[in-house]
Amino acid sequence: MSRLFTHLFSPLTIRGVEVRNRILSTGHHTLLARDGKAPDELVAYHEARARGGAGLIVLECTAVHETAFFHGTCLNGFTDDCIPGFRKLAEVIHANGAKTFGQLFHPGCEVMGIASDGTRTVAYAPSAVKHERYLTTAVPMSGALIADVIACYGATAARMIEAGLDGVEVMASHGYLPSQFLNPRINRREDEWGGSFHNRIRFLREIVAAVRAAIGPGPVVGLRISGDEEDARGLHLDECLAAVDALHGERAFDYYNVTAGSSSSAKAVVHIVPPMSFAPAYVAPYARKVRDRVDVPVFVVGRINQPHEAETVIRNGDADMCGMTRAMISDPEMPRKAREDRTDDIRACVACNQACIGHLYLGAPVSCIQRPETGRERRFGSPRTAATVRRVAVVGGGPAGMKAAAAAAERGHHVTLFEAGRRLGGQVLYAQMLPGRAEFGGVVTNLAREVERAQVRVELGVRATAADIVATGADAVIVATGATPMRPDLELSDGRAVYDAWQVLDGEAPIGRHVAIADWRGDWVGMGLAERFVREGRQVTLATSTQGPAVSLMPYIRDQWVSLLQGLGVRFVSYARPYGADAADVYFEHTYSGEAIVVSDADTFVVSYGNEPRPSPFEGDDLGGATVRLIGDAASPRTVEEAVLEGLVAADAIGRT
Repeated sequence: MSRLFTHLFSPLTIRGVEVRNRILSTGHHTLLARDGKAPDELVAYHEARARGGAGLIVLECTAVHETAFFHGTCLNGFTDDCIPGFRKLAEVIHANGAKTFGQLFHPGCEVMGIASDGTRTVAYAPSAVKHERYLTTAVPMSGALIADVIACYGATAARMIEAGLDGVEVMASHGYLPSQFLNPRINRREDEWGGSFHNRIRFLREIVAAVRAAIGPGPVVGLRISGDEEDARGLHLDECLAAVDALHGERAFDYYNVTAGSSSSAKAVVHIVPPMSFAPAYVAPYARKVRDRVDVPVFVVGRINQPHEAETVIRNGDADMCGMTRAMISDPEMPRKAREDRTDDIRACVACNQACIGHLYLGAPVSCIQRPETGRERRFGSPRTAATVRRVAVVGGGPAGMKAAAAAAERGHHVTLFEAGRRLGGQVLYAQMLPGRAEFGGVVTNLAREVERAQVRVELGVRATAADIVATGADAVIVATGATPMRPDLELSDGRAVYDAWQVLDGEAPIGRHVAIADWRGDWVGMGLAERFVREGRQVTLATSTQGPAVSLMPYIRDQWVSLLQGLGVRFVSYARPYGADAADVYFEHTYSGEAIVVSDADTFVVSYGNEPRPSPFEGDDLGGATVRLIGDAASPRTVEEAVLEGLVAADAIGRT
């Protein structure tokens, strides 16, 4: 039993269901479902979290009705075909000591709106709604459709309980259909489903009645609700609390799962998966307001990524259970490690949102930039001892090299990692220097700990030569030497200087009053430099060759950051290819029309133009017959995600045959 986290690892009873600890994996869209069903990949994903020590797993949103289309990879619960998949999930989760609830879902007008064949689906809502994020036009629900949907909530719940789940959760959070009925700014009906508060809450009351009638008195029924939808058109705190008061007065739900935000606007949606710019456990005050007025368990989410944060929330009485979903995407073994007080071994989430929620917008299954095994459990879930033990040399101590070295050693190989610098980390050491990005440096901390635990031999300050490789007796060489900044071809006059991002971060670039940034990729670098300069009181023009700033970032982060920089006075220019500069001005050309774009009176010119691979250090060298594989930016400059994945793949391939 943990000495550090006594509250976190105390059991919790919810309507007779005992949960072993207070760690919750909330319902989250994995994109692992296929044809509306739970395949083996989804079963393996949740098995890893149960085996890692999670107390309760709420499965991802499950459509209760054929009109509840949100995305082509949603689970469907409105036919009996769902029961075998749910049964498999219940069996593996229970076998590993955790409990599991299903999540009953209808998005209403909050639909991404594109079917698998590329056509737009029909969206339904209490009243006609024009959706500003998904650009859908919702159709008002008829009375008959409302009754049918309510009945299907009950029928879907019955299928989940038949499959062996311990309970169900009604999803009324984030502006989805039950919230839309509650919201007087969306629900403008004049019948028994709209108008007064009594009428607007009727939909939720009818849902819980249908669910309880379908599943009987035993299983748990909970409610997920946003404490505040964080948008002028969304539900406000007092409205959410009024709903809780009314429902709890009728003993409708066995617990309340409190979150924040809504899917309906760029401002509100960021709270669904808050990035590193948000403070840990920032939703706890909303949960406390709910907990102060109910006598059933209250859950809370909102960037609770570390066990000490969850311990504080529970010890302070803000909530009874903490959603730690991304923490377990990053490290499914987090609960077990925390229970054993092995906090240094926890691979802490850095809230980058790149491969978890970011993959949703790419149409790819959930994963993690630090842990590519996530979402790929059937292939990489447990390190397999290599059939043949090899000696492995890894050259380059950035994320790709660190992951390759650790993964190879975990598989039984003898590994030496060479790093020319005095520190491991590669380009992450630069990334963490950008405003608001210090937490990203945790990637280095976490990977370095993996290297240490795997007992990799690390040679720092050594620029490996062929002789060094041969001296290790290496059978396999993994080259992860990274990349260097790339400079575009520019026409420069009057001795005009141009600086790259590394020079700026190293303090080698004198920065003047007005900075023009040529941003090729639309990623963290150009935006981070722009924020740094404007906060220093400088005038900033960020010119991107893409259709807008930060296009390579996932929408939650992009929208928030662009809004912030606009407010700080950064000028954005789109479709701008850098051309050249003279002593006074910086010149771009429009990428389509070719017309000149002039940034006048810019005394500093910075290019954020991506990288190019470093030349291979062993081109033409005799490495004693060792195989050579390039990974990460040494193969092609991309992101940390690809680097770490390729490190894992390269290590897993060694000695397999």
